[in-house]
Amino acid sequence: MAPFQTTRRIEFRDTDAAGIVHFSVFFAFMESAEHELLRHVGLSVVSNAEGRVVSWPRVAARCDYREAIRFEDQVAIDVRVERLGNKSITYAFRFHCDGATIAEGSMTSVCCELPRGRDGEWIKPVPIEIPPDFRRKLQPYSG
Repeated sequence: MAPFQTTRRIEFRDTDAAGIVHFSVFFAFMESAEHELLRHVGLSVVSNAEGRVVSWPRVAARCDYREAIRFEDQVAIDVRVERLGNKSITYAFRFHCDGATIAEGSMTSVCCELPRGRDGEWIKPVPIEIPPDFRRKLQPYSG
């Protein structure tokens, strides 16, 4: 299966003093691309599932840079599910522009219930198994 793909136009705010995209922007782009994939399959980074509020805190992220991109470049971002575990998902990202790979990264998120305390305030997230509906919807982007 082809990866999910989205694009971003590089904004001036994304660049550093040298006029290239600042390294930290790639992490924001990965998170946005993950959210777009989830919306594409009818999910969200915060969802109701089986009577619980479910979210996906990040536990790891990395990005390896190969080329620079600059203001007004358009970058394509490929997203695929690298690993679909019992309680976590690792996404793989490939950034490319004009046929060249710009960067490759990954991000691991853990499926968690967001319980509320007696006072209605959110308390510490609790890792849970990925709901079957989520797994089914993300499976086509795995492998």
